[in-house]
Amino acid sequence: MANFKLVLAIFDDEQPLLAAARRLKEKHIKVKDVFSPFPIHGIDGLIGVPRTRLAICAFIYGATGMSLALLMMWYMMLHDWQINIGGKPNFALYQNLPAFIPVTFESTVLCAAHLMFWTYAFRSKLLPGVVAATPDPRVTDNKFAMQVWATDQTEGEIQTILKETGASEIR
Repeated sequence: MANFKLVLAIFDDEQPLLAAARRLKEKHIKVKDVFSPFPIHGIDGLIGVPRTRLAICAFIYGATGMSLALLMMWYMMLHDWQINIGGKPNFALYQNLPAFIPVTFESTVLCAAHLMFWTYAFRSKLLPGVVAATPDPRVTDNKFAMQVWATDQTEGEIQTILKETGASEIR
């Protein structure tokens, strides 16, 4: 079985990092992760990051908020305490729906936003007290880092590619 180790390359600019990612992809070498002080357009496809499923969660959370708002309004305005305010209630939610649209929309946004925040925080491990797992503290300021899986056979080739593409440090 191959012995894997992690090679860390530090770059001064994002263009050499993109070039290195392209060259490594051509050689079928797996890039584990890229760290940068700002988002790099197109890097996800190069290093093989799958599309996120957070949009599905946002839809589910928004639908939950909308359902809870409609259920709350039906219960309060039509079932529990019927007061005729401006022609409501008509004893049917669909007849009063235009008046309930603002509350429904705000509840949808509220539930989706708050639940998405917590989903993202748990998924990204950004909870209070958790120390960030950055390979080099300079990646939060002005440097770019790339982690590459290497075996004993591919380590020399990886280091050559990284040096040729402009890595300032290789560890």
